[in-house]
Amino acid sequence: MGASAATGMQMVAARPCIPACQRMLGSRSVVSAFGRALSTRTGFASCVKTASAGPLISVTRKSFAVRAMSQGAVQGLPIDLRGKRAFIAGVADDNGYGWAIAKALAAAGAEILVGTWVPALNIFETSLRRGKFDESRKLPDGSLMEITKVYPLDAVFDSLEDVPEDVKANKRYAGSSKWTVKEVAETVKDDFGSIDILVHSLANGPEVTKPLLETSRSGYLAAVSASSYSFISLLQHFLPIMNPGGASISLTYIASERTIPGYGGGMSSAKAALESDTRVLAFEAGRKGKIRVNTISAGPLGSRAAKAIGFIEKMIEYSYVNAPLQKELLAEEVGNAAAFLVSPLASAITGSTVYVDNGLNTMALAVDSPTLST
Repeated sequence: MGASAATGMQMVAARPCIPACQRMLGSRSVVSAFGRALSTRTGFASCVKTASAGPLISVTRKSFAVRAMSQGAVQGLPIDLRGKRAFIAGVADDNGYGWAIAKALAAAGAEILVGTWVPALNIFETSLRRGKFDESRKLPDGSLMEITKVYPLDAVFDSLEDVPEDVKANKRYAGSSKWTVKEVAETVKDDFGSIDILVHSLANGPEVTKPLLETSRSGYLAAVSASSYSFISLLQHFLPIMNPGGASISLTYIASERTIPGYGGGMSSAKAALESDTRVLAFEAGRKGKIRVNTISAGPLGSRAAKAIGFIEKMIEYSYVNAPLQKELLAEEVGNAAAFLVSPLASAITGSTVYVDNGLNTMALAVDSPTLST
């Protein structure tokens, strides 16, 4: 076990199992609660039953019974990630997209490892240990998501040599070690050998409330470093231990291509860079390691991190009123989309920005605009 075991929490438990989908006309297949949940809630899969008898057709006085034979009803198309191991960077509580993605992957059978920002590590581990997250850990089949190990991580720093002395001496980092991207990747390799799925759920802009015209150079570069280059760094260091056929995914936002007043400090630029990098990395990682790379453009969610923007509730209300699907966007919907994108069902999808925002990205005019009511 790597040295980070002193700071990371390890939990041993059986992972949830999802049976693989059998052939369409094969013997009886069993579908997990997660597969059924996807069928009824997300529309990923549907139950199909083949008719047992068809019409009679007469050809030169000879009758042939045309019959669609069914040797067992197909029960859906489950997402099966059994035997896969996922590292999710950026999980520090139970109400963000990173947590929702972890739950969806766990429900599909994947083993879950998470990287938690060092200053938040103690609170996160303590909350897990005391059962504070037990209710939100519940999976569709009633079991609880198990996190095999929590790693301390600060994705702003690639290696220990990059860490300034004031950060090393900061008491919030005391007691933790091997938390740079390179060190975490090495520790995961020592602990488990390899992973199959890499999730980037990180973003930070110290001047996010400032208009771009008032953003400092350091604030702008900090936003790009934490929110987009961190993905490059993670993939760069984890790619050597990712199994061929694996997948990586990140989270972006519509501000990358549309102006969102108030979403400042260089964050819109960071998201645009992230989407551009997704396309380039899809080529490079695909050719080098047969790894797929996609990003999800998720709608607004009232997570603790998002509240730093200052007007997240108004963004959620705007989305509800103006999106084609007039409903609340749930974190689990983003989690389900991520589970699909990293699964074999999406084996030909890479370099894509996938919108999970109730369709808000398609709108060019706000339907609640006062102009439309005059």
